[in-house]
This record gives sequence, C-alpha cells and structure tokens, in this order.
Amino acid sequence: MWQRFGNKLVLFFIFLAFAVGMITYGLARPVSSANAPVLITVEPGMTTNDIGMLLKQRGLILNELLFRVLAKIEGLDGSLQAGEYQITPSMTVRQIIDMLARGETAYRQFTIPEGFTVDQVAALLEQHKISDASQFKSLARAYVPYDYMTAGEGTLYTVEGFLFPDTYRVASGATAEDILKMLTKQFDRQFTPAMRARAAELNLSIREVIILASLVEKEAQLERERPIIASVFFNRLKQGMPLQSCATIQYILGYPKPELTVQDTQIVSPYNTYQHSGLPPGPIANPGLASIQAVLYPAETDYLYFVADKSGAHRFSRTYDEHLAAIEQVGKN
Repeated sequence: MWQRFGNKLVLFFIFLAFAVGMITYGLARPVSSANAPVLITVEPGMTTNDIGMLLKQRGLILNELLFRVLAKIEGLDGSLQAGEYQITPSMTVRQIIDMLARGETAYRQFTIPEGFTVDQVAALLEQHKISDASQFKSLARAYVPYDYMTAGEGTLYTVEGFLFPDTYRVASGATAEDILKMLTKQFDRQFTPAMRARAAELNLSIREVIILASLVEKEAQLERERPIIASVFFNRLKQGMPLQSCATIQYILGYPKPELTVQDTQIVSPYNTYQHSGLPPGPIANPGLASIQAVLYPAETDYLYFVADKSGAHRFSRTYDEHLAAIEQVGKN
C-alpha cells in the first residue's frame, strides 16, 4: 500500500515539475524575435480570457489558456486595463501581462512647428487621430489655466501663443483638455523666471511679450533678423504708429495669401494692425524661443519699416521714402 502511495506521490511531483516547467517556459518564450509593434485595443469589460484570445489571434502569444493561468498566478486576473497597446511578438507572456496590468498604453507622438496657429494645431491633432479638431478649437477659445493667459475682448483663442512648439507624446484616449493642459504647461515651464523678470524690465506683461513674439515669428525667415524685426515693432509702438504687420492680415484671412491687396488691409477686425494702433488683442501664432528672446532682447535700431525680398530676407528703412525705394528695388530683383 505504501509503495503504491509512494509511486503516486512521485508521479504527482513529476507532473508538478512538468507543469512548473511549462509555465516557466511559457513565461520566458516569446512568439518570435520580431520587433515590429502590433497595435491592439483592449475594450472596457473584456475578460482575461477575451484578452488572451485576442492576443492569440494577433499572433502575440502561443496559448491563451497559459496566458489566463499566468495572469491568475500573478494575481492579475481581472486587473488588466483597457486601452490601446503596442505589443511586439518578441515580448514574453509575463511582459505582456505586466504591460496590461500597469496600463502602459500606446503613446502617439506629434510635433508642433514654430509659428503654428491654434487652427493648424487642431488640424494636426485630428490628422494624427489624437483629438477632434472642432472639439479642440471649441475648448481653446476660453481655456485659461494661467492668469497671464486671460484675454481681452475680440480674442479668437485664449491659448493662441501659449501652445509651446515642441515634440509631444500623448497616451491613447487623451482628451482635448489633457492636451491643452500639457501644451500650456510646457509653455509655462519654458518661459523661465529670468524671462519673466526681463519682461518686467521692459514693462511688458507675459501676454504682450508673446503677442509681439508671434508677430516676429510670422514675419521673420532668417534667424539673424528676428531681433531687428522686433526692434521695428518697438520703435513704431514708441512713436504711436500702427504696426502694419502683414502677418496679422494673414491671420484674419485664415490662410497664407501670397500677395495682400489694399482691400485686405481694410478688413474690419481688431487684429488688423493697419487699422488699429497698438498691439492686436492676442497672439497670432505660437512662437518659438528664438522669437520670444528677440522680443526680450531686441536689437537697438532706429528702423521703422521693412520689406521682404524674394529670398525671404528683409530690407530695413528709417524713413518712408527709404522704404518706398526699398520696395522698388525689391520689385526689380
């Protein structure tokens, strides 16, 4: 009797060792060495068994039963989170389970170029399937996470100018508000205490600095000209002259018109710097650091005018007669 019991005990331990070996093998062995990510979506309400079947169908695990058993052993059955995930066939079952349990959803990357407007950012986000453009713009009209973003009457978007140009990664499922919060927080981080102190020295608010920087961003094509263009705007403001920035007309139109007409400069809008003196009610783009620095540290000049030639470089003038001559010269070249 004891011999028979002993034989059963031996068989039990052999089976147990085999089972442990299979589980260990399953934990360590990936489907393949391929590193190309596969995007899967774990829907809310999916069970561990549902997820295992999905992973098996997508060629990411060898056995859905083993997946479910391992999840139970690790105490994670029922704790796998919904969302979009990027999983590679080279990942082990344990790595996949850990990723799903931690909710390491797929991130989507996008870059906001310097000088993009809110409308362009919204279109970019929709193009990357990150956010609905109309929803983003609707929220951007009155989103004010920081006091210095408080806008006056006539402003199109309170966040215009404060969506800092940079490369960002967002988790799948991020809302328009999540994205706006991230972009404006990056601006607040980049506009350093030293920059704020310098703005105060110039007797400018942060908002006024960004309004001017947005004009510089849209007018300048050459880095070396940014501080000079900034100086022209400062000089005109000091003399009470309208800024007469073509970039503000382009902003009103909503598209880059190659050549503006006299009629364009007569459009009724608070952003029309041909018709209104002083600064427009808000920034006309989201400027980069170079344009912001150009406003904080403008060149010392007595220029009041500039005109761009075909190369994108500008000719600067002190008087209107000089400006007319520059326009004529540019037209000949």
